[in-house]
Amino acid sequence: MGAFLIDLLQILGGLVVGAIIGFLIARHLTKKEMKKNPPINERMIKAMMSGMGRTPSQKQVNQMMKQMQKYM
Repeated sequence: MGAFLIDLLQILGGLVVGAIIGFLIARHLTKKEMKKNPPINERMIKAMMSGMGRTPSQKQVNQMMKQMQKYM
């Protein structure tokens, strides 16, 4: 019975460590991909603001880009 319990704990420990390592690798790769291919760019921000009936200045577009990059 004792050997079974030790084996079970080793398996569970391995699964937990594997899940943590997998999460960290996935997070790193996702951040790297988001920096390389940002989901939104200046042209999209201008189109979005124009769609809301505003004509954006370059300063406003730059401010929105900084806000977007802050959360990446």
